[in-house]
Amino acid sequence: MRQVHSLGIDLQDGLHGRKVPSAARRLSQLLAVDGVVLADLDGPVAVHGRQPDPEEVEGLLAQVFEYGSNARSRLADGTSVCAVPLTVDDELSGALVASGSPVEVDVEAAAALVSDCLDHAALRRARARIAAADLRTLRAQISPHFMHNALAVIAALVRTDPDRARHLLSDFADYLRYGFSEKGDYATLSEELEATQTYLELQRARFQDRLDITVRIAPEVLPVAIPFLVVQPIVENAIRHGLERKEGHGHISVSGFGEGPLCVIEIEDDGVGMHPDLARSLLAGTGPESRSVGLANVDQRLRAVYGPEYGLVIETALGEGTKVTVRVPRFTRGVVPQ
Repeated sequence: MRQVHSLGIDLQDGLHGRKVPSAARRLSQLLAVDGVVLADLDGPVAVHGRQPDPEEVEGLLAQVFEYGSNARSRLADGTSVCAVPLTVDDELSGALVASGSPVEVDVEAAAALVSDCLDHAALRRARARIAAADLRTLRAQISPHFMHNALAVIAALVRTDPDRARHLLSDFADYLRYGFSEKGDYATLSEELEATQTYLELQRARFQDRLDITVRIAPEVLPVAIPFLVVQPIVENAIRHGLERKEGHGHISVSGFGEGPLCVIEIEDDGVGMHPDLARSLLAGTGPESRSVGLANVDQRLRAVYGPEYGLVIETALGEGTKVTVRVPRFTRGVVPQ
């Protein structure tokens, strides 16, 4: 099992990753053969051990790629060579060639294993591309509603409270710097919370201090890496569609803690809430666009990065406020802040 796991790591970047030669070596050990060749549709990409005559390999690959089936030959010295197709998403993508009297059924099993590893690698890359595209979309949608209101508040304070106006203007610049930064697709929870607290301070000024804020984060989850711009859009949704419509004081809390191997983030408000059917439609991306404020975007990116079981969970009812929960693994390969 350790060899199989290591093979998956070697092939995590596909047939053109830097660890493909290591994958060829592991396959040679698993099959107990003299040599192994990994090839894509253009020809060999990695070789380990004793390679048969290149022309012989080229002929076997031509048969595999033309007919999509196994090909065998026996060399003049009695050495047997077997070539088996590799597939990614059920499409022919290469071949595994083993030499040194290999057992064909073993080579087929090894090729199936390599194909599975390549399938998983392709899926991870596709998820990463989807997450990156969704993040670009979210950056482009950073709320003009909020920016207009924040600048209006700062302008109103310039005469009556210039010190606070300067402080809020600095907060506003920090908020924009973080929201439009090109630092990468991931940030630590600590960085996300710092940007979110800056956003909340600007909102508190707009609410004329009618907004109460509670932030409780367990120290052990502060270094956890999460997708960029996950917390702030949820907080923005809570304010725009929960607290702006409520009379009097409003309260919003942001908490984070560990739950076994998971990091749990909860954003809760005591605003007007919404019908659960509306919450479901927002996550599905079918609800009123003006109400979503990035919720569907965040949900899609979480699922793309971690898997379908890691989407947002919304608990809400009309007049009962809203609670949004994010659960993500504390450690995920490839999820690293930059």
